[in-house]
Amino acid sequence: MTETDFSWLIGGPQGSGVESGANIFSRVCAEIGYQVFGKREFYSNIKGEHSYFTVRIADKKIHSNVNGVNLMASFDAETMFRHYDEVVSGGGIIFDSDILETTTDAVRTLDTPFKERLHKELESKNKPFTVAGVLEIAKEKNILLFPVSFKSILHTLSEETENPRLRGLVRMYNVIGVSLSLGLVKMPTNSLHNAIESIFSKKPEIAKINQQTATFSYNYATTKFDTFVHTLPGTEKEPGTLLVQGFQGTALGKMACGCRFQPYYPITPASDESVFLESHELLEIIGDRPGSIAVIQTEDEISAMGMTIGGALTGTRSATCTSGPGFALMTEMLGWAGINEVPIVITNYQRSGPSTGLPTRHGQDDLLFSIFAGHGDFPKIVYASGEIEESFYDTGNCFNYADVFQVPVIHMMDKFHASSVITCKKWDAEKISIDRGKLLETVEDGYRRFEFTDDGISPRSRLGMDNGIFWNTGDESDETGHISEDPVSRVKMMDKRMSRLDLILEKIPKEEQAISFGTHDFTVISWGSAVGPVKDALEMLKKDGISIGLIQLKLMHPFPADYVKSLLDDVKTIIDVEANQSGQLGKIFKQNLQRDIDYFILKYTGRAMTSTEVYDSLKRIVQNKADRREVLMHGA
Repeated sequence: MTETDFSWLIGGPQGSGVESGANIFSRVCAEIGYQVFGKREFYSNIKGEHSYFTVRIADKKIHSNVNGVNLMASFDAETMFRHYDEVVSGGGIIFDSDILETTTDAVRTLDTPFKERLHKELESKNKPFTVAGVLEIAKEKNILLFPVSFKSILHTLSEETENPRLRGLVRMYNVIGVSLSLGLVKMPTNSLHNAIESIFSKKPEIAKINQQTATFSYNYATTKFDTFVHTLPGTEKEPGTLLVQGFQGTALGKMACGCRFQPYYPITPASDESVFLESHELLEIIGDRPGSIAVIQTEDEISAMGMTIGGALTGTRSATCTSGPGFALMTEMLGWAGINEVPIVITNYQRSGPSTGLPTRHGQDDLLFSIFAGHGDFPKIVYASGEIEESFYDTGNCFNYADVFQVPVIHMMDKFHASSVITCKKWDAEKISIDRGKLLETVEDGYRRFEFTDDGISPRSRLGMDNGIFWNTGDESDETGHISEDPVSRVKMMDKRMSRLDLILEKIPKEEQAISFGTHDFTVISWGSAVGPVKDALEMLKKDGISIGLIQLKLMHPFPADYVKSLLDDVKTIIDVEANQSGQLGKIFKQNLQRDIDYFILKYTGRAMTSTEVYDSLKRIVQNKADRREVLMHGA
């Protein structure tokens, strides 16, 4: 039985339906049993700039994309120019035959640096600066070409259905491209119709037009083209499998663990989570745990943070969701939450910085910032989810950590997570337990909010409770919360709060602090979304007879130095893989373990890592052919 591992790419201008097309393709693949990993890339532009979506499918679990694609569907010239060289030998390109003579100069959205590189490549092969020129190169690489006039398909379909509106509906090009692709690989048509019906379930007329277009385009491909070697008829579907978008893990996790209040200010790529929660504010999680949540868009991030803290003071599980620039505005109030021991969760969907940076691109840029955010010493937890599947359960843990230790928790996610579409096991809300820590139901007279206790954690009242009056201030305070500058009290209060860092390391289970996937002489340390590509790369290396270990760090602060040290005792070469310029995990690793990183594999182009490029770098390291610092560059 042959192993299925197939990658497909669709591209077009922003706003032309590229994402809808990719969602149709992904749903079809998931419905017929394949494992899916899809990733969207787009510019920080509402409409017009280039957007593309790569979907990888396999008959085994996958965690990332690879470098090459087996089939590309393109309905514009820019997609051809930017991605023709990603199609592997033996693969295929579906393209609009009406754009063959389009020149690079005619595509105004091609940036100058890219155009110069493309011209240099075309000149070296004596090809014209046109779509036809790049297709000639593709054909020489043994890539099959499938020309289709998208305009003609719409005209013919318009006549057959007696629907003149179809003739000019260029927004249907995405469905044509997807359906031609599915016809080429002979996927079942009923799954195609089901996917369209699901996506356009609230717009039956639009669903009908899309299904007509899909059927015509599918039949066109199966009738006209029979030379493509790849067929994807489907495989046995693993029971209990979901197709999800990355931000849904944390969103549903918040509902399941009892988060009932999320103020936010819109920012890419975090907004998708809050918008999803707004769309499902009333959701039944399990019988005795309704999932209703109040989601409020505020005037700015400072207000969002203030409202989150206010919600938590009432005893309501409260969170906010942001990205790096927004989190920067929240840090003054983060210190206020720290000194007042307020349990909140901040979900930080990182992107490329500094400043506005690359607003819609990927990066693991905020690790050090999150660890050191806020002036002065106060305890906080920084926790990183590796893959989307685990983010659901990690979200529940983060709220428990916040409540039990009465600290702010920064849950690290990123754009890679937010923009990915994957298949995963159905999440089980029953596996999320709720621990509210020392949150009181009744309060006796003489209550002191910041009382000194044996474990350093004080019983917590809610706003408005009988006998539970407490004071909050940004100044140092005594046990009741009243301002105090007494030096002895100051030392006791600081020590009381900071003692929680040791308590956190003691109480959080080791398997929630770091995960060992086995160690060898060469072992990778990694965190967050970089873990998925590393996992796939290690599987690829096993086929070459090369074994490399992996330690995934989850509790980033306080750093579990002793536990990580014990996992790495016998490791000779440590390789840090992450998506930022300076190797931020490597810095806190050295700071806490007094041990150098031997090799860095870093990516900071704003594009997500692929398992192929991680595999290539790891193999060079094992063969002693690598630089100490490998910088990954794949991606348009």
